Amino acid sequence: MKIQVINGPNLNMLGKREPKLYGKLTLTEINRVLMEEGKKNNVELLFFQSNHEGAIVDCIHDCNEYADAIIINPAAYTHYSIAIRDAIASISVPVVEVHLTKIDEREEFRKISVTKDVCKAQFYGKGIGSYLEAISYFIKQQNTLKKKENTDDKK
Repeated sequence: MKIQVINGPNLNMLGKREPKLYGKLTLTEINRVLMEEGKKNNVELLFFQSNHEGAIVDCIHDCNEYADAIIINPAAYTHYSIAIRDAIASISVPVVEVHLTKIDEREEFRKISVTKDVCKAQFYGKGIGSYLEAISYFIKQQNTLKKKENTDDKK
């Protein structure tokens, strides 16, 4: 399985930006942990980060050609990017939304996710654990599909 991890604006500043809120891990450190988790589970992870909405939209579109799944942290774009929402809705690749913080316990505008409804699931509030949960979700989905295919083959 190949999973594209997409991180939105300001996540390149992790470790420096509000560490009491977002933690001390840098994005590079998070990616390293995710890569290790992927290797343990025979999952290939690819990483992309941009502060630019159009670049994220392009990456989402491109995933239709090579990815089995997407984990996206749209960051601030979560709350208002109809372009990213529409990009997710336009592809056949399943997408899971993640956030480091408890977005439902923050400022009112952060409680709104315009991307949530076009994603298969949303994991948030667990720091790097949100990403790990998303990886686990896709592994379970893949295993469920394999079991179903094996059952169908026996019929």
